[in-house]
Amino acid sequence: MKDTALVGSVKADNSELLLLEYVIVSLTFNYRHLYYFWVVAKEGSITRAAGRMDMAVQTVSTQVRELERALGHSLLKPSGRRLVLTEAGMAAMRQADQIFHLGELLPGVLSDAVSSSGIRLAIGISEGLPKLVALALMQPVLQSPQLRLLCDEGEFGDLLGDVALHKFDAVLADRAAPQNPNLKLYSHAVGVSKLAWYAPASLFAAVKKGFPQSLATTPVLLPTTHVAVRARLDQWFERMSIRPQLVGEFKDSALLKTFGASGMGVFPAAEIAHDELVARYRVRRIGPCEGVEEHFYLIVAEKKVQHPLIQQLLKRRH
Repeated sequence: MKDTALVGSVKADNSELLLLEYVIVSLTFNYRHLYYFWVVAKEGSITRAAGRMDMAVQTVSTQVRELERALGHSLLKPSGRRLVLTEAGMAAMRQADQIFHLGELLPGVLSDAVSSSGIRLAIGISEGLPKLVALALMQPVLQSPQLRLLCDEGEFGDLLGDVALHKFDAVLADRAAPQNPNLKLYSHAVGVSKLAWYAPASLFAAVKKGFPQSLATTPVLLPTTHVAVRARLDQWFERMSIRPQLVGEFKDSALLKTFGASGMGVFPAAEIAHDELVARYRVRRIGPCEGVEEHFYLIVAEKKVQHPLIQQLLKRRH
């Protein structure tokens, strides 16, 4: 009886092991095939892909066909002398790009993890977001023990692609991410601030008298149209029937403030950073930009488990 029970147990265990082995082999098989497809799609030719991987053309061709059979869709089709992606192929390619890009990042991630016991937080900062505002929004986590912060500034569209590929834990921006079925991104409102006008000491008295109509006769600096709030500022001027004496437009908010503080002109800024703005640039608040607000968003990729510091930023929204 004991022997029979033992044999039955071993058989059951063996069948489970065989099933597990089959699953593992199947997953490895599919990912290997996906890689061959990925290289072929990038090269536009099975022959060139085979040469790049130092493999036989027939082997690569077979691997790609096996992937197509497993997925149930044709992924490549001939177009002249090249192979191009089908609709299904384009969808597969987007996923493959993310998978293999993450694979390329893995050595660096492991190196960072081994070399530092700190908490690494990678944040992309949109060019349109004022730097002092970014600092204010990040305050809830800046005192975290062993924080190792990585910040990079860039074009809004480029940053969205990077956060979708998990190069960043999140992106801070002055606008929400547009709807895009290919980029599963989520925009969380983390702050809103009223705008006010600021001036260097040399211009303050002149513009303060008769404000806001005095903006028609005082040099004015504005953000470029790349910045979300610019459209609201233009609408504000129209409502107030003011034609500003525009002498400069700046894509970078820090440059705008630097040139304004030097005496070039008055400028609008988010009041959320008022104290830091006044202390750093030695400017004075002229008055409010009535009815104009700037909105700020934390944009993250679809993840089941978010970075703990991202969760902390979302809990302590302004």
